[in-house]
Amino acid sequence: MTGTDRIAVVTQQYPPDKSGHASRMNDVTRNMTDHGWAVEVLAPPPCFPHGEFDRDWYRTNQTTVDGVTVRRLWAWQPTEADPGTLSRLAYYITFALHAALWLTVRTRRYDAVLTTTPPISTGVAGFVTAVSGLPWVVDVRDLWIDASVSLGFITEGGVLERTSRRFQRAVLQTADAIAVTTETLGEHLCQQYGADLSQKIFLVPNGVDVDRFESAGSVEPSEQSDDPLIVYVGNIGHAQNLGTCIRAMGEMERDVELRLIGGGDTVPELRETVEATGVSDSVTFAGPMPHEEIPSLLASADIGIAPLVDDGELAYAMPTKVYEYMGAGLPVVTTGRGEVERFIASSNGGIHAESDVDSIARAFDRLLADDDHRERLGESGQAYVRSRYDRSAITETLHERLCHLIDRGETAPGDATDSAVTGNE
Repeated sequence: MTGTDRIAVVTQQYPPDKSGHASRMNDVTRNMTDHGWAVEVLAPPPCFPHGEFDRDWYRTNQTTVDGVTVRRLWAWQPTEADPGTLSRLAYYITFALHAALWLTVRTRRYDAVLTTTPPISTGVAGFVTAVSGLPWVVDVRDLWIDASVSLGFITEGGVLERTSRRFQRAVLQTADAIAVTTETLGEHLCQQYGADLSQKIFLVPNGVDVDRFESAGSVEPSEQSDDPLIVYVGNIGHAQNLGTCIRAMGEMERDVELRLIGGGDTVPELRETVEATGVSDSVTFAGPMPHEEIPSLLASADIGIAPLVDDGELAYAMPTKVYEYMGAGLPVVTTGRGEVERFIASSNGGIHAESDVDSIARAFDRLLADDDHRERLGESGQAYVRSRYDRSAITETLHERLCHLIDRGETAPGDATDSAVTGNE
């Protein structure tokens, strides 16, 4: 790589969208500018969590923040908290088509393109790259199709599943390189879409800006909750085992507050669970929060939770929130299986509980009963993510792979199995 190379990053979510993916792409793109890249993000108007934003109608809108140019391309924007299938598809497809059109007429602006999935529809824009001959990296963060089938959103064996898998196979086979967040995810992709993909796959895990979370420090006593505080930060959706955590609050041995930070499809259902369980005094729905305020929130908490549903289709998943909890020095309670369970064991940064009410309640009580134990786990987790999962270091891997693709025009062997300036058009 010589001079300043230019990259287009196509992503369905980017701040002020409030999600782990938006946060991740924000940190990745900022860190890429530190490596000398001129980064232009292509994203739809802010829309997540759905129902939290007003609908915008501009064709394009450009902002520049922290050295990253963010180009908002019009797409359909669901305004319901739990949009229907047609509204979701319109959100994904209209953005993918707009991004593909944008790249078609402006290909010469860029030296490489990165598309990130889910949703898989961002791959439409990537095919423009393949035609033009630009290096194309696909960033795969989860098995979106498998999860959709497992959670009942897509009929197994139906037309939508078959079509989606054919499209995903074409994307992965066409791309020059494939970034994955966990080794298990890379293995699954090879099993489903071809063993030859192993030569393209490289590991770019989720992570955390440890300095920012660690520097939040402690908060003033007046900001502390009267009761011990357990926090969940992130998307409140179908893959999270939050209903069981809510019911566990009724089994606690002490008064505790469970605060849910974020929005998502299952908020109405979980509110009903709170009322039915009789724990309305213990559970707070705080809504989405700007990501820059999250470190201070975590500094005031006692436990962070990352409860995945116990589903083999999610065994590859490693939630971004776990890194952030540990970056802030919080002990973590998780549920689920696979990567998240192994991560807790390796980091010694928390407790992995079975996905039932009694096990989760016992994990909470055990941590809250022993201040020294919580502190040791918090320190261990923080040291672990600092040494292995700081986002500035993780981005180095992506930088090196992109440089190789640009300089040599071939795929390297795989190594895994503020003020803003605005303008409208």
